[in-house]
Amino acid sequence: MTLTNWAGNVRFRATEVATPSTIDEVREILSRPGKVRALGSGHSFNLIADTDATLISTAKLTSAPVIDEEARTVTVGAGTRYGELAPLLEQRGWALANLASLPHITIAGSVATGTHGSGDGVGTLSSAVAGIELVTASGEVRNLRRGDREFNGAVVSLGALGIVTRITLDIEPSFEVTQRVFTKLPLETALENFDAIMSAAYSVSMFLQWTDPDVVDQVWTKARDEQVPVLPGDPAAASERMHPLAGVSAEACTEQLGLPGRWMDRLPHFRLDFTPSNGDELQSELLVPRRNAVEAIRTLRTLADDIAPLIQVTEVRSMKADKLWLSPAYQTDAIGLHFTWKQDQPAVEAVIAKIEGALAPFDPRPHWGKLSLAPVRDLARVWPKLGDFAALAREFDPEGRFRNDHLAFLDDLGR
Repeated sequence: MTLTNWAGNVRFRATEVATPSTIDEVREILSRPGKVRALGSGHSFNLIADTDATLISTAKLTSAPVIDEEARTVTVGAGTRYGELAPLLEQRGWALANLASLPHITIAGSVATGTHGSGDGVGTLSSAVAGIELVTASGEVRNLRRGDREFNGAVVSLGALGIVTRITLDIEPSFEVTQRVFTKLPLETALENFDAIMSAAYSVSMFLQWTDPDVVDQVWTKARDEQVPVLPGDPAAASERMHPLAGVSAEACTEQLGLPGRWMDRLPHFRLDFTPSNGDELQSELLVPRRNAVEAIRTLRTLADDIAPLIQVTEVRSMKADKLWLSPAYQTDAIGLHFTWKQDQPAVEAVIAKIEGALAPFDPRPHWGKLSLAPVRDLARVWPKLGDFAALAREFDPEGRFRNDHLAFLDDLGR
């Protein structure tokens, strides 16, 4: 049986899939010759996890969470999914500050690719990392903590440094969130009041389907501390639960309508206890510095006729700056422009090329785990520490065992 990613658009070439459950088992696999890559939930849409040799699945690297209440951290197996960790934290009265829209993704895979949730005052998922344990190609176990020399380069690692076995995350006391959805906000109103809208709640997402390119179809707000968001333009509050896609049942979506609930039941767009869709989609995402967001969205508006026939939905989200070298928010508050496409990869890639070309003046950073056609020169321009990361990858993996064709550009950088 051919192994594919979640969306089915990637067929892995691996000749072996190993599923270790301990560090010693990981070390034994790495003692054998050949290329190796780690595989999490398979939610990436490109070839970042591909290899023609051995895939190490993290599915069984799920050691029980260890909470350090004094340090306000939790250490957990790298293959644990956010949806598995969340209820265990909640039982002890703790929470994560942020979750992605889907809670079914693995912690290590999300962190390694710079995946994010949303919130003006909230960092990416990787910014919550306080420590990483990984096994290098030589079998050495490395433990890196925030503040160590290599740490800021090793968190969003693209899987190029080693096999991550455990991750330590920041936690905070449990909290409640209320979620409300607003509909049909004029795009020009949204852009003229962009900062006010994106800061109207703890987390805000704008959804556009481009069938009417002058309208933001939905605005999802997730508020803490009994905050009731007030949006410029006074868009209508939804009177029933909504799905981001028009005409799709909201059964899989987290509770809305202003009903308070646990952080883990509101921060994701989709429920922890619901199996996600069958993956009949493709995804791309460009993340632009906050200062460029409005003009970038205006530019997208000019491409609406190209986008609309292939798009399922576009989501606009925010995140605060961090210090992680390959984070989409490295040294800048950032806005994510996320595209969920119909599954027609040649046509979608043609539109992605147009979008990336049109947005080039706004310094977009492609999501490491999604579709992109950006040339290496553009990556090096928007990630100023990319050359330093390439050098770090050679330091940890001098023989390039964790490199693959998708990451071949690292061999040409930093020399």
